[in-house]
Amino acid sequence: MISGDIDPEVRYRGIFETTVYASQLSLSGHFNLPREIEISDKRLRWNEAVVSFGISDLRSIRESVVLNWDEKVIDFNPGLPSRDVLESGINAEVDIIWDEDEHDLKIPFSVELDIRGSEYLHFLPLGKTTDVSISSDWNAPAFGGAFLPANRDINDKGFEASWRVLNLNRPYPQQFKGSTAGIADSAFGVTLMLPVDHYQKSTRAAKYAVLFITLTFVVFFFIQIMAKVRIHPIQYLLVGFALCLFYTLLIAVAEHIRFGWSYLIAAMSTVSLIVFYAHGTFKKAKLTAVLAAILTLLYGYIFSIIQLHDFALLAGSIGLFFALSVLMYVTRKIDWYNSGEFTSKRRVTED
Repeated sequence: MISGDIDPEVRYRGIFETTVYASQLSLSGHFNLPREIEISDKRLRWNEAVVSFGISDLRSIRESVVLNWDEKVIDFNPGLPSRDVLESGINAEVDIIWDEDEHDLKIPFSVELDIRGSEYLHFLPLGKTTDVSISSDWNAPAFGGAFLPANRDINDKGFEASWRVLNLNRPYPQQFKGSTAGIADSAFGVTLMLPVDHYQKSTRAAKYAVLFITLTFVVFFFIQIMAKVRIHPIQYLLVGFALCLFYTLLIAVAEHIRFGWSYLIAAMSTVSLIVFYAHGTFKKAKLTAVLAAILTLLYGYIFSIIQLHDFALLAGSIGLFFALSVLMYVTRKIDWYNSGEFTSKRRVTED
């Protein structure tokens, strides 16, 4: 039986995030002395028995570990006497006193373990019946490995999960000599997921680059058509460069401060640059204010999408549908065949 709590924490390095945790685990059970292995009782040295406890990284141990073995307290030693089953761990020497006439000897044991780790916590089901119960205040767990939890409860306050794995569920026997295959493949447990970390947010923002630049050009184009303002292709090109610079600023600033603040700085800088340039082109404060409002709305919309995890596609689709609906409504009365007549008339007037 394994039960315990996971206390998670998010660590930062630039735009990268990772989860670390401290866990307090209680392990208990009992050993049945092997009777099914074809070894002569005379060759079994019970007084030299060793209990091995597998831990993938011994640096994760925070406190001394002791083994409560049949009402005795035994200190664990570092390392393993053999790597046939486990690659890394600790061991405790136990002295088993066994009467040959006693066939159902069960030795109870328990271990209290205080360890640190990062990202995930997995277990190996080496017992005949392995029961695991884990709880945490982390609300974005991912259960994986060879076995999924039999019961789980996930909410805003965290999660609780429990597993029950029988020896019949594994591809290796309960008792064997030497090494055997399939042990590592039977690991199961929980991963403390970061739904959308800073790097993923920057990547998501970059994936929307083509869409965002296109929408901005569409706004400029409709302002040109409806307000009869002449915009040169070079001006479109300069605005496009400013929009591309937003993503470079976002990633560069996010390496030093939190993503939300870096997005705000990059967005405000880009919007200010484009609005300042557009004001010199439009020569009209009202058009400039409309452009500033639309750009602010677009950047806010993109920021909202990249924060989402499960509903990003839904929110993006609804937003695009709404934007297209507005454009179709506003331009429904434009005579596209004659939309360029104002340009030729201006040229004639100027001549």
